Amino acid sequence: MRKITIIAAVLLSMLAANAQERIGNVLEIDKTVHNFGDIMLGSGPVSCTFTFKNISEKPVVVYNVVSSCGCTDVKWTKEPLRPGDKGNVSVTYSNDEGPYPFDKTITMYVSDIKKPVLLKVRGVSLAKAQPLEELYPVAYGPLAMKIASLKCGNLDQGEKKSDAVMVANLSDKPICVTFGDVSQWLDLKVSPNPIPAHGTAEMSYTVTASRELWGKNRYWATPQVDGKSYKNGDNDSRICVTAFTRENFSAMSEEEKDKGPMPKFTTSTFQAGKIKKGDTIHAEFEMTNDGKTPFSVYKVDADVKCWSHSDIPVCKPGQKIRFRVHIETSSMHEGEMLAIVTLTTNCPLRPIINLFVAGWIE
Repeated sequence: MRKITIIAAVLLSMLAANAQERIGNVLEIDKTVHNFGDIMLGSGPVSCTFTFKNISEKPVVVYNVVSSCGCTDVKWTKEPLRPGDKGNVSVTYSNDEGPYPFDKTITMYVSDIKKPVLLKVRGVSLAKAQPLEELYPVAYGPLAMKIASLKCGNLDQGEKKSDAVMVANLSDKPICVTFGDVSQWLDLKVSPNPIPAHGTAEMSYTVTASRELWGKNRYWATPQVDGKSYKNGDNDSRICVTAFTRENFSAMSEEEKDKGPMPKFTTSTFQAGKIKKGDTIHAEFEMTNDGKTPFSVYKVDADVKCWSHSDIPVCKPGQKIRFRVHIETSSMHEGEMLAIVTLTTNCPLRPIINLFVAGWIE
């Protein structure tokens, strides 16, 4: 039985490795994040390889690959890749910076791709071995994680964004991990799966942009171990993935962007002054569209618990509009306060606009 389990884990790992991520219509890459997991400081350098394929109809060249740190060495395929050809970027992390988490960015510049391709290598360097229960304190039955709230960063409409974390099996037998109650537009995979007894695996998660969802959104999933659902603690604590979705302007020319909407605010900060705790702040903002096409706001987000906002009408070229943000202060601490209000917009030059509400809670 153990031999069959190991073979199954290897096969599933190979299938997971074949999952490809597209970058525009130019490259197909096997991954953009490599997680080394927990490694010992004295174990020496660690290496990984990112493999990509030219899926366009003309030759592609990787002009340069730059590391964010001298502790990371990179080598890459420098000769032009004809359609269908494969290349790779090899990354070696020196693992001599000290016992702490590391997260290094590798920037790849590719012909016919306007934005640099960002690759990540990360992990945790340990001075000495630690029990899995200490390294992975958030438990869903025998499945454990370091944290339950994950971030996927920014993604543009029409794109997918992926990341990965390490998870652990705290039990003395292999476990098969699946997920239930998964939010639409979220996908999770574990490799190897089953996870060996007292072993670790990589859990990758992918968010697909949807025009139904703008700005900051949370996506949820309930871990299932051998078919049984688990939640962390007494609360309804599932795995949460946060991502921020914005408009995609990559197909627009510079001339088209210059002809787009251009919001101009009288001020980006509303000064509320002294506010009695429990009262509601009514912050008003005024703006004019100095652009050549209508300006609209897809979504409004705020980093406070209790808040709302008035309707924000489409603003025609030359038009002036006002809108309000209402913030309840009953759950806020006394003293200085600063709330950030984020607008996700159709402006190519200002797709994300941050406004501020400042005051003093008495």
